[in-house]
Amino acid sequence: MTNITGLDLNLLKALDALIDTRSVTRAADRLGLSQPAVSGMLARLRDVFNDPLFLRTQRGILPTPRAEALAAPVKRMLTEIETLLQPAAFDPATVQATVRIAATDYAQTAVILPLLRVLRAQAPGLRIAVQPVDATAFPAQLESGQLDLALVTPEMAPDTLRARRLFDENYICILREGHPAADSLDLDRFCTLDHAIMSHDGTRFRGATDHALERLDRSRRVIATVPSFLVLIELVKQSDAIALVPQRLTRNVSGIVTRPPPLTVPGFTKIAVWHERLQHDPTHIWLRQRLFGG
Repeated sequence: MTNITGLDLNLLKALDALIDTRSVTRAADRLGLSQPAVSGMLARLRDVFNDPLFLRTQRGILPTPRAEALAAPVKRMLTEIETLLQPAAFDPATVQATVRIAATDYAQTAVILPLLRVLRAQAPGLRIAVQPVDATAFPAQLESGQLDLALVTPEMAPDTLRARRLFDENYICILREGHPAADSLDLDRFCTLDHAIMSHDGTRFRGATDHALERLDRSRRVIATVPSFLVLIELVKQSDAIALVPQRLTRNVSGIVTRPPPLTVPGFTKIAVWHERLQHDPTHIWLRQRLFGG
């Protein structure tokens, strides 16, 4: 039977960081320790668990089956210990924590940037780590603790997660300043112009606008597809192409003019989702209240 006296909390935190980052260097950065110190902790972990735990590869370290089996229990244990040590009275001005959020480039601009301004003023010790949304992986990432919050659309979220609506969004047509069609954008002119669209993987040349046009027995010409709304806006600024973008992204943007689309294009709803394990966490309750205007 393994003697647990050789296993302290810092070793568990090191194991969790190594499993997440698959790199001694990145684990050391996360923990605020030197690389030799983390290497020493890994050696102690190998003794405690009587397993190599990680094998070196050209791209970092690869967890053994034993390490993979430990990943979820260790993260759950660390979360429970962190909750246990959380002070009874929550003070945003003194809290020291990191919240991991998955968001599209749209949500990063429309939601994360305004949130960061609030945090700098009210909770300067609360850090936000933002990463792109992996549509297939984010529910498991929320469950395992790799993520704390995801900003997605309702159809992306499984009903096993907690969720709340942030807002509804509409599309607006954008053209560069001085575009010859800016003052006469009817449906006929709309269909003759060059269009650019956003697709998350930069491969699709069709979207909601094309489906709306088909219902009217019309079509358009899409000359470019890019994986970012911000790049799409810059493309419009520098060309005669036009685009439909979420209206919130056009606020305070210079170099473009906005016009209502000459046809009805459905918008979308943005929601925040999180796992049940964080439902009663004081830090996350406070953060969600800021997101939802509480």
